Amino acid sequence: MISEKMKNLVKNNSVIREMFEEGKRLAKIYGKENVYDFSLGNPNVPAPKEVNEAIIKILETEDSCFVHGYMSNSGYEDVREKIAENINKKYLTNFSYKNLIMTVGAASGLNIVLKSILNPDDEVIVFAPYFSEYNNYIRNYDGIVVKIDSDKKSFMPNLKEFESKINDKTKAVIINTPNNPTGVIYKEEIIIELSKIMKQKELELNHPIYLISDEPYRELVYENIEVPYVTKYYNNSFVVYSYSKSLSLPGERIGYVVVPNELEDADEMIDAVTIANRIIGCVNAPSLIQRAIPYCLDVKTDIEAYRKNRNLLCQILMENKFEFVNPEGAFYLFVKTPNGDDREFCNIAKKYNLLFVPGSSFSCPGYVRIAYCVSYEIIERSKEAFKKLSKEMKLIDF
Repeated sequence: MISEKMKNLVKNNSVIREMFEEGKRLAKIYGKENVYDFSLGNPNVPAPKEVNEAIIKILETEDSCFVHGYMSNSGYEDVREKIAENINKKYLTNFSYKNLIMTVGAASGLNIVLKSILNPDDEVIVFAPYFSEYNNYIRNYDGIVVKIDSDKKSFMPNLKEFESKINDKTKAVIINTPNNPTGVIYKEEIIIELSKIMKQKELELNHPIYLISDEPYRELVYENIEVPYVTKYYNNSFVVYSYSKSLSLPGERIGYVVVPNELEDADEMIDAVTIANRIIGCVNAPSLIQRAIPYCLDVKTDIEAYRKNRNLLCQILMENKFEFVNPEGAFYLFVKTPNGDDREFCNIAKKYNLLFVPGSSFSCPGYVRIAYCVSYEIIERSKEAFKKLSKEMKLIDF
């Protein structure tokens, strides 16, 4: 018999993955080119050539036992130092290798932070809509998820509600910007106000409240907008980063956690997060891809391909009278469902081989997420399907 905790996790298995599997099923029936699968945030832009070149160079020039062997649970010191220097150059911070722990992607990074800070029944605040796996990560360490709704016109966090829900059990706040699933970016004034509230609550409650910034989409920004670096605004911050999107490497599972010196009891926390890396079973981040990262720190994936996809999809949605907030980053559109029922809308869309993820999976019913990290040709071919869907929803006549 599986554990009671796992029974619930199995029951609530990711809808995103279910839709992805549905896409494969439909592709066998109708042909892959006739299925418009917008369900999974899996980059379709190839990894930059510098990644492959770095891996080849490492394999040809570095000792094989060293490259494929164990290292510190926090990762190679020289790799972490190079990354720290790069962050310092970009954001005027002051990190060294000691402030970074290499992780098995951002998911692992979030887990080792939560494992290090949560006691049973501690509360973690999240802003809806949010990545559904946050629920599993928090509950896995016996924490309690506290959901704050966002303004539906801008999808910025409701800071008044946020302030009212912080209490003695509040241990952490998770933000994700650029955001999955909306694509919006929290501007500096939002981060400043959020930090101000948290600082005041720390004083009132006399204990740290941690800000965890989940940042796999930091480099995917389409306008001239700065994504604020949270450690500059709030001392008790963690930054969780992944190269999955910035270098199109989701399967390589490589990222890091930043623990700044300004964080309360920083040395103890660095030790805890490092040990958590081992305890949750990762031991260390994958060695070969770790060593490749320093060669690619100033390399970016082809953002123009995503911009082109975004612009075409926005045009199609507007022509068919669908409502959405223009995404400034990431590669998602969050679209309002005309009938108010996101699950029913997804089922209707499937009649036209359009696959979306219901917004209720992101704790925001009445919307669907459309992931446009697909080929431009798929979006072009989907035009007629969107028209038919719009007509069925009585948004247009044709």
